[in-house]
Amino acid sequence: MFAKRIILAATILAAGACSTTPPPQSLASAPGAGCASDSLVVAFDFEGAPAGRCIIDGERAFTVLVEPEHAPPINPSPWFAFRYSAAPGSDVSVTLRYDGADHRYPPELRGAGQLRELPVTLSDDEREARFTVPAGDAFVTAQELFLAGRYEALMAELAARDGVRRLTLGESIDGHPVEALHMGDPVAPHLIVLLGRAHPPEVSGAVAMESFLQRIGELYADGTIDPGEFQVIAVPLLNPDGVARGHWRANLGELDLNRDWGHFTQPETQAVKAWLDDLPESVRPAVMLDFHSTNRNLFYVQGADETSAEQEEFLADWLVPLTAAYPGYEFTIERRNANPGSGTSKNWFNEFYDIPAYTYEAADEVDREAAAAAARGIADAFIASLQDFVG
Repeated sequence: MFAKRIILAATILAAGACSTTPPPQSLASAPGAGCASDSLVVAFDFEGAPAGRCIIDGERAFTVLVEPEHAPPINPSPWFAFRYSAAPGSDVSVTLRYDGADHRYPPELRGAGQLRELPVTLSDDEREARFTVPAGDAFVTAQELFLAGRYEALMAELAARDGVRRLTLGESIDGHPVEALHMGDPVAPHLIVLLGRAHPPEVSGAVAMESFLQRIGELYADGTIDPGEFQVIAVPLLNPDGVARGHWRANLGELDLNRDWGHFTQPETQAVKAWLDDLPESVRPAVMLDFHSTNRNLFYVQGADETSAEQEEFLADWLVPLTAAYPGYEFTIERRNANPGSGTSKNWFNEFYDIPAYTYEAADEVDREAAAAAARGIADAFIASLQDFVG
């Protein structure tokens, strides 16, 4: 299972060869309190770490309080990320104590020349997870840190291609840009909308979207996609504040952005809506995909009574043949009828534009190479089916 982290292994192991592991980009605006004993320091002072709290339980033992960014109710996606520095000696005992959620993500150690998943002992109610870490300097996180730097690399890579533009649609509450990539002719009649990372812990979905986008760029470059017929607007990082601050679910406005479509109370969704509203009358969205993560690989699609015969044909042509096509990335297709006013992207795009609007869910613990490879194949089939759908 831990092959899912192989993409990052070389970087982490190289850093581990040094005497200390350098932290990711600092986020001094929202540090956690941290804690320390004579031989141990625990900190939450880097990008992607929550404003966490910890308790020293002994000279080589501590508890991290895994708490949501706002009061319940909140989706149980209990993200944690901290770094520690322990003087030479015995292993250090760690307890994760969850507030408002059960244990979900296996802790992963990065540093001291190591990259591995840590075995845990769970309490009966699964509200505590206990494990040990070695002496030295390392990070422990719920998933790999997929942060602003990796998005910057993706945006720069794709924006360097002919016909690809990098756009700033707006700003988050914290002042981070809400950025997009645009591919194709701005007056091409058929618009593909791709969204990602509304929910900060959903890293496997970000991996899938990264690979999907890269493949779409290649298909434009080799002429498979006609830029005069199709254009793409892709927002890979819809919730930059939540990702930077290590949130479970929400933006800095304490709202789940995938409950704000149609309401548009938050600057991130407002920015996307404003761009859509400025489209020329000759341009119309054709399909929307929103990339997420859950406990298994699946696509949420419209209920059978919510779609046209043409949309059903598109679904049958694109996704149905692929459910077992990719080794290590089998997936299911699950129909979900719209809940009017729920504010999900899937429901709003389908209702407002009467188009296929699907949620692309990658499993939390899916092998990352398998997810990336499958995303490329899914992108190929997507374009082939879409060309038939709009034709």
